[in-house]
Amino acid sequence: MRKFFVKNENVEEESIKIVGTDVNHIKNVLRLKPGSQIEVCNQETQENFVCEITEMSKDCIQTKILEKVQAGAEGNVELHIFQGLPKADKMEWVIQKGTELGVSKFIPVAFKRSIVKLSGKDEQKKIERWQKIAEVASKQSHRDLVPEIASVISVKNICQLVPEYDIILLAYEEETKHSMKQELLNIKYTKENLRIAVVIGPEGGIEQEEVCELEKAGARPVSLGKRILRTETVALQVASIIMYELEQWEE
Repeated sequence: MRKFFVKNENVEEESIKIVGTDVNHIKNVLRLKPGSQIEVCNQETQENFVCEITEMSKDCIQTKILEKVQAGAEGNVELHIFQGLPKADKMEWVIQKGTELGVSKFIPVAFKRSIVKLSGKDEQKKIERWQKIAEVASKQSHRDLVPEIASVISVKNICQLVPEYDIILLAYEEETKHSMKQELLNIKYTKENLRIAVVIGPEGGIEQEEVCELEKAGARPVSLGKRILRTETVALQVASIIMYELEQWEE
């Protein structure tokens, strides 16, 4: 069953209204008709509903709520990825696949070795495109939320955000003493719901000065093993490991 996201303002007691670009997708791409059933998620409350399309117009799809279904795609781990800005379309890959793996937020980071520089209108266009990619991936993977794509930030900004997380891990290829596995085991049973962030450098890696700055703020450098991974591979590897090790599901 196809899934769509709406805002709280479009949800009534017995009906839900779909607006925006999904209208054209439902009508002209999927070619759904009145009587077709779809799943609709209120992305502000993560409530899911099975709905039947009742009316279709140029700007709106009106649906009737048939039943409320149990939300089940989100676990107990809220994972944020601080991704060093990569070249070409690698960020799109990270967002698409990271969304499928359960990442809740992506924060692009401008490191000293970042080749890509974004600001002003270029940054806004990129973020809008990345947000759309996250939404499409959320629909495909039947998530109960659409990950947020934040504005580009600096290492200094990350340092200020450290207290907001249960742990911030820094994927660092020169770290030899601390592994990601051990750090995850250390926090595995500390609390039911965990808020975790991972900092990942761009293609050129992270300057030693930046590593020291992050470590001083409370981030924990960790090794991912003996092999050196591409920046876009790191994001997907850490998301997979964290969800496998820490995510819990109700029976």
